[in-house]
Amino acid sequence: MISSFVPFFIQAQYHRNSHLQHYKGCDMNVGIIAHNSKKTLIEDFCIAYKGILSRHDIYATGTTGRRIEDVTNLHVHKFLPGSIGGDKQFTEMIERNAMDMVIFFYNPNMIDPKDPDVSTVVTACDRNNIPVATNIATAELLVLGLGRGDLDWRLSMKSSDEL
Repeated sequence: MISSFVPFFIQAQYHRNSHLQHYKGCDMNVGIIAHNSKKTLIEDFCIAYKGILSRHDIYATGTTGRRIEDVTNLHVHKFLPGSIGGDKQFTEMIERNAMDMVIFFYNPNMIDPKDPDVSTVVTACDRNNIPVATNIATAELLVLGLGRGDLDWRLSMKSSDEL
């Protein structure tokens, strides 16, 4: 129970999230995917936010995942490379509502048929209420929110799906 002198909005937040207390320590599933021209950017991003990402399960297409592991020493669950079906595996995990957040760096000026399809991934996220970032500004907001616990509402969605 929290003290009565704590402002009402903080008390409301505490009580609203009290059902999540048994999930403390649970990891979120963070999906990361990047077109070839954005691989270096995603590496830099993961280095910068390694502290937050290390507390969660990271999923990525093959080449992106390998590159993230190489520069951060984080464990990454890797699908096949995107060009040979990894993007489909990635999207299937989204469709199962098993991804809690997706970061997809793509180059809108350079569309390569071998690169994963942005609209398929974003549409799957929208259909399943999964936060998705397609640029570094939004990705930073999501990762910082992940670090603060702003995405904990995803845990309640998972628990209601399991019931």
